[in-house]
Amino acid sequence: MQNIFLEITVIVCLAAVLSVFFKFFRQPIILAYILTGIIIGNLGFFPANNNAFLQPLSDIGITFLLFLMGIEIKIKEFFLIGKTVFLVGVGQMLLTFILGFPLVVFFGFDLTTSIYMTIALVFSSTVIGIKLLSDKKDLNSLYGKIAVGGLLMQDFLEIMVLIFLSTAGTNIDSSPMMQFLIVGFKCILLFGSIGYLSFNIFPKIIEKLSGSSEILFLVSIAWLFGLSAFISSPLIGFPISIGGFLAGLALTNSLANYQIIAKARTLRDFFIILFFVVLGINMDFSSLPSIVVPAIVLSAFVLLIKPLIIIVILGLLGFRKRTSFMSGTILAQISEFSLIIIFLAHKAYNLPSSTLSLITLVGIITFVLSSYVVVNNNSIFLKLSKYLSVFEKKNAHEEKLIIGADGFDDLKDHMVIVGGDQMGQSIVDSLSNDDKCVVVDFDPSIVKKLEGKENIYKLFGDIGDVDIQQKAKLDMASLVISTIPDVEDNILLLRALKHENRKAKVVVMAYDKHEARELYKEGADYVVLPHLAGGRQLAKILGKDLEGISSLKLKDQRYL
Repeated sequence: MQNIFLEITVIVCLAAVLSVFFKFFRQPIILAYILTGIIIGNLGFFPANNNAFLQPLSDIGITFLLFLMGIEIKIKEFFLIGKTVFLVGVGQMLLTFILGFPLVVFFGFDLTTSIYMTIALVFSSTVIGIKLLSDKKDLNSLYGKIAVGGLLMQDFLEIMVLIFLSTAGTNIDSSPMMQFLIVGFKCILLFGSIGYLSFNIFPKIIEKLSGSSEILFLVSIAWLFGLSAFISSPLIGFPISIGGFLAGLALTNSLANYQIIAKARTLRDFFIILFFVVLGINMDFSSLPSIVVPAIVLSAFVLLIKPLIIIVILGLLGFRKRTSFMSGTILAQISEFSLIIIFLAHKAYNLPSSTLSLITLVGIITFVLSSYVVVNNNSIFLKLSKYLSVFEKKNAHEEKLIIGADGFDDLKDHMVIVGGDQMGQSIVDSLSNDDKCVVVDFDPSIVKKLEGKENIYKLFGDIGDVDIQQKAKLDMASLVISTIPDVEDNILLLRALKHENRKAKVVVMAYDKHEARELYKEGADYVVLPHLAGGRQLAKILGKDLEGISSLKLKDQRYL
């Protein structure tokens, strides 16, 4: 027991140090966990036969990961996914498999290995994609919604692959088709039962338990382990990880589901560290010379061809090249579930250990490079824009304008507000009927909220797009206000104004003083820091008659 505790201590401490290092370089923390396993497994930290105890703990990590994924998936969202997202999701996965399979076969892998390696290349990381979109404040953008919708569809298919893969070969007396039918029948029965519990039973139970967070957490974990044990029994024959997903799916419609997520996330994070550490330990570097070239080629396929497929599909659907490009960059990596799929296929079909090492190496390369691409996708797009025009229809209909009565032609000395939500909406509400203003926002729902404003010209699009800048008559504006906190977008806006319109006063927003300094260097006339502006406004209120608070409260309530 003392040796086991010492080994876990070394793993956690090394993972913590590497996580800080990767965080500093804005890289996915998953890489730190895999590198921890590589160091431990290949530098002789522990005896080779001492790592067996980590495997059950890593299985618990996968179970917790799927448990929280099940809670966070909203069943109703699958019925709300539009045609565009469906075509992008299905088209990308299908074309990636069709184009990727011959490439994998070219490197000499057998049929079964090639199929599962190609499946691993098809999926993209929901964790990394949403994290990068969140960091860029682009979750509500058009391209963000398309990317998230595609990832949601992939998540569902990943679960189906995991279910069929984890039951492969469990009944050797049955033909593959009979096994497929048996597993399909079990899936229908289980998902139907869980769906009924999710909508009719568990919301009532959770509501009664939500008064005590400790009891709620304990009951949720008991349900997780109890269902996983039942799922893994000989009667069902599914792995405990699938039980975790179904347990989470049963709780997804409960009012306290986010409270459960908050409590269970810490446990998930600890155990999932051990899964990726085990993955790193199992990497076979003796085969490194033979997998380097395939890893580089397959990584290039994921980084270049997958985004290109999405660009082509969205272009054919009538989207502008910028939206197509930005959507494609979000999915330019393999998924953490790709590693799980290969790991399970390795156990089920005795795939060579070099296969696990190869896909893990592809994951590392694509995680790193795709993060840099997404962080800098605005500047990359500007450099590639003229080459991407071939993928954009001449009559691209994505960014339809919702405009004032006379259109944009007569605009001059007007105000341009970038971002129509929250701060932008409060500015719009304060304008008089004589003020001419263009509001630019990349969230179509926000643009539609402004339809009743007669003096406001509404423009759906991204201010980083040169076409949108021209339509907003940025070169003729007297005042430009950006209420979005994205530093890169604001810098692009300032540089565009420096080139097109040196007379306009420019007000932008930032969250901290470092960003503010950078924006002032780029030529901003004023940078709004919300904590400073809020403090000054509160000080002004408190310095006057306190009775005025009531009138401010009424104004705010009308807005809310």
